Amino acid sequence: MAGKGFTVKKDWDNPREHAMPAGTRVPAEVRLGTVVVAPATVLAPMAGVTDTVFRRFIRHASLFSAGGDQSQVSESRPGAPELLDGVEAAVTNSQSGCGLLMTEFTSADGLARMRESKRRRYLTFYDDEHPIGAQLFGSNAETLAEAARVVEQTGFDLVDLNLGCPAKRVVGCNGGSGLLRDLPKIGEIFRSVRKAVTIPFTVKFRMGWNETQIVCVELARMAEAEGLNAVALHARTREQGYSGQAQWEWIAQVKQAVGIPVIGNGDITTPEAAAAMVAETGCDAVMIGRAAPANPWIFRQIAQYTATGTYERPTVEDRYRMIRAYFQMLLDEAEATKDFPRDGRMGETAGKMKQFATWFTHGVPGGAKLRAAIYHARTGADVLEQVELFFAAKRAEPDCGPQMEEGDRQSFPDGALICD
Repeated sequence: MAGKGFTVKKDWDNPREHAMPAGTRVPAEVRLGTVVVAPATVLAPMAGVTDTVFRRFIRHASLFSAGGDQSQVSESRPGAPELLDGVEAAVTNSQSGCGLLMTEFTSADGLARMRESKRRRYLTFYDDEHPIGAQLFGSNAETLAEAARVVEQTGFDLVDLNLGCPAKRVVGCNGGSGLLRDLPKIGEIFRSVRKAVTIPFTVKFRMGWNETQIVCVELARMAEAEGLNAVALHARTREQGYSGQAQWEWIAQVKQAVGIPVIGNGDITTPEAAAAMVAETGCDAVMIGRAAPANPWIFRQIAQYTATGTYERPTVEDRYRMIRAYFQMLLDEAEATKDFPRDGRMGETAGKMKQFATWFTHGVPGGAKLRAAIYHARTGADVLEQVELFFAAKRAEPDCGPQMEEGDRQSFPDGALICD
């Protein structure tokens, strides 16, 4: 999410280290109205990240480990409970361990003006993404209500309202966290959207505009009174953006104030952190944002940790499978949607590949070489060739050990991305 001073960072400021709390686990499920989210983990909506390719990629993340059958990635398996490498089916209803997927945030005003064909492009999802929610932002109650109707008619399982985005361009239109300064307007939006749809309606918000204007508890109570089915709190202010540490104590206060489910968000970088948030706040579910593109296995690791008290970390071979599969999914989607220009280059897909190469290769010794090669690649075939060459060379090296590239430990404090 762009905006002066509020670009989403891949690192965390002074990340806390957590031990596994005794007797506390991420809940096996949470009910958001009629939608059962099992396990109680949610992929946060992230602009420029959580498109349909990345959502399905997260849903099938466990396939990118040794022995995984990547041919299943494109199959549609709507909600079928499966075993996850020894994790009980009662703990996870998907191979990834992610209970609920969320779209990128979508402008309600934009949806109102779009042709039907363009709406389908922005709201595309596949059967194997259920349960899935669509997140909207805007400031006009009637427009948001109409957009929510489109979301329901398209087949999403729930609709979510964005009151958290700190980007200047969004706040300038009184959207996202800009609305946190106008609770009466939020109440009007809550009522309009709630009357417009029958599917579950949730809201994601921040603590407040700044430290002197904390409104999260009052806002949560308002949401409950207006019939919303859950609230998600990113425990930072708009002024903080993505800096500093999330203040989990406010999640605890919101949980104590309302009876509807509370989803905690902010600084969950490891399975231990997810369990610690539940222990410290009593939240009903956890939402994970930046850590998901940094470590696509995190949902699976949480599910494993919940079931067994331990979890696997990806090897270099796992990382190869993951990068190769994601890039191939991007190329397949580009082909299906005719994103390729006539000169054979990659269009928007090129930007995605370069963006995610940065996420995926941090922590891999020598990863900067692969990032540079991908940056200079001109076609999808070139990118895949560079991936093959890089990992072929890695396989020929002696055991790389647990070392990380300089500066990467700050970005990925759990060490989940190191070669082991």
